[in-house]
Amino acid sequence: MAGRGTRIFYGVGTAAVAGGLYYIYQMPGDAGSAELRFQKLAEDVTAAGRKLRLEREEAQRKAQTEGEEWAKKAGAQIDKTADSLRSNVNEANAKLGSGLNQAGQKLDQLTEEGSKKVNSAYDQASKAYKDTSKQVNETADSFDKTVNKKASEAKGGILSWLGFGGK
Repeated sequence: MAGRGTRIFYGVGTAAVAGGLYYIYQMPGDAGSAELRFQKLAEDVTAAGRKLRLEREEAQRKAQTEGEEWAKKAGAQIDKTADSLRSNVNEANAKLGSGLNQAGQKLDQLTEEGSKKVNSAYDQASKAYKDTSKQVNETADSFDKTVNKKASEAKGGILSWLGFGGK
């Protein structure tokens, strides 16, 4: 950036000198008077250049000072915001941890209760299966006995018709 400002300064100085020379060229008069006017013009251009340089340096110092102040304020605000966020995160973590502990305890309790209910239902289903199997077997045995008895009676009745004996 300093290179650009220097180029502008030299450009303005060159334009001022060229303008001064043209002005002197256009003026009638003697050469000594023109030389004095030219020296005066050169001194004016040099003074203007010094003034511009001083103003630029002052503006740079002022901008740097204001920038540093702004940076300090912004840094303090960022630190304050970061501290607030850290505090909120820590608070949320504490609440979350407490909630997770409670949820874990509730989950353990529900798991235990569910396990007991499943085991109880399994035991009931096993008992019902055994009871039903026993009843089915007893009914099947009873049916087989009845069928055998009736078949035996029917067999005896048919044989007695044929003359092979009877009851």
